[in-house]
Amino acid sequence: MKFALLPAVLFAALPLAAQQPQPKVQPPPTKVPQAVLDSLEAHTDLVYARYGDREMQLDLYRPKGIDKPLPAIVCIHGGGWKNGVRAAMTPTAQTLASKGYVAVTISYRLRDEAIFPAAIQDCKAAVRWLRANAAKYGIDKAHIGATGLSAGGHLAALLATSGGVKELEGAGGLNDFRSDIQACVAAGAQSDLESERIQGLSRDPKDPFYTGFLGGTFDQVPAQYALASPRHHLDEKDPPLAFACGELDDASTHADETRADLKKLGIATGLLVIPDAVHGFTRGQTWFDQFIEFSTAFFDQHLKQG
Repeated sequence: MKFALLPAVLFAALPLAAQQPQPKVQPPPTKVPQAVLDSLEAHTDLVYARYGDREMQLDLYRPKGIDKPLPAIVCIHGGGWKNGVRAAMTPTAQTLASKGYVAVTISYRLRDEAIFPAAIQDCKAAVRWLRANAAKYGIDKAHIGATGLSAGGHLAALLATSGGVKELEGAGGLNDFRSDIQACVAAGAQSDLESERIQGLSRDPKDPFYTGFLGGTFDQVPAQYALASPRHHLDEKDPPLAFACGELDDASTHADETRADLKKLGIATGLLVIPDAVHGFTRGQTWFDQFIEFSTAFFDQHLKQG
């Protein structure tokens, strides 16, 4: 299948996920085939981090009947860093698991509980947990990837580019284990939180995203925006990082500048623009299938062959 690459001028004035054009054709809702579900083992409600009495949980999916260690993929839900549940990524995790991965969906602390960097600290704690429990769940701890949609895509990209940034590790436990990852597909994601676009959005009194997540406007807490920006952390040690988005999403999700930086650093990247798809494209079967095909090919290349 060939994937269309669209110019970055389309829909540039739109907010992150608001006021999008409607698709010409709405695909049927995404549904994971029963045969796929039957091929997997599921381990749900596993505690991967603790903050006092607060427990962070994940759900883990693995193909049945495979004894060798498999690469793992962390699947991170969206919701503007304010809403959402890990179950939103269950179809993605189950489908990726059926392709020969250990895939997990994670809950993380949303902004009304704890502002940034709490969310990314949870993501890093989940990666450490996977490495700590590699023998128990048959995980190849040298090959761990991440994907996510919207806010989850941003966190996945930040997970990819911020390896070794101590301020983002957190106190979730298992700090003797590494939290770096080896490949990422970020979907519907913001990758440059220092951009002029996001600076402007943060100054809007009605901003529903950035000020609540980062604790103020760009002018008030610029260091937070830098720390939270995947592009800010880019260096030659970063893993392959690709992007996916719907055609009707904001052009910022194409990550043009970030991908250009990745190419200059010699890091593998790519872009899938799903025709006629909206921001939350994983809910439509046709769109979901294209995303899975693109993601599986990228992860196969960089987690199974890397």
